[in-house]
Amino acid sequence: MEKRGRGMKVPGTPAAQQSPTGHRRERRASMFEKEAYTQILKERLKESSHDILYVEPPFDDSIAEINKEWKNSMAKFRFANTYRMEPLRKFQAHSVETKVQQILTDTLKEVKYDDKLFSRLSLELSDLILSAVKDFAYQRYKLIIKVLFIQKSGQAINVASRWIWDAAWDTWVAAKHETETYVALALVFGLYCE
Repeated sequence: MEKRGRGMKVPGTPAAQQSPTGHRRERRASMFEKEAYTQILKERLKESSHDILYVEPPFDDSIAEINKEWKNSMAKFRFANTYRMEPLRKFQAHSVETKVQQILTDTLKEVKYDDKLFSRLSLELSDLILSAVKDFAYQRYKLIIKVLFIQKSGQAINVASRWIWDAAWDTWVAAKHETETYVALALVFGLYCE
């Protein structure tokens, strides 16, 4: 009787095995082959997640560049808990308000009231405002954007929002663009989440 061990080739066995139905099965790719190794590595990188210890970033414009680099990477990041109860940089309502006001003015300067157009435009404006506020790179802030279009027809309107939040770190911003036929109101809520 002949012993078969790991790596020993038994004489007379082909590389592809015969199945009971008589069809030949393809040999599974080895991890030591160059093409198979790159494919396995790509799949593992897409499915992997890495723990990252939180490091305080510098207080300048390089924070936005750090966030853009992380978004472009293949692996998913999971942040470790910092046990920090306050943000490194507080949400600056004045700078966000000027940016949102500029977006509203530039986008709506020659737009007339049309309810079908405004249903699509409100989504586009909220996405545009969200990406502009994300460029400020406020760490660990959740952003909520509401864009409202109100037709002017002699009525009064009250807009109310209720949130449970920390008055010390959470805030909101309102920007308004008014024409003869409508009023556009954009609300941005910045909620700090640990």
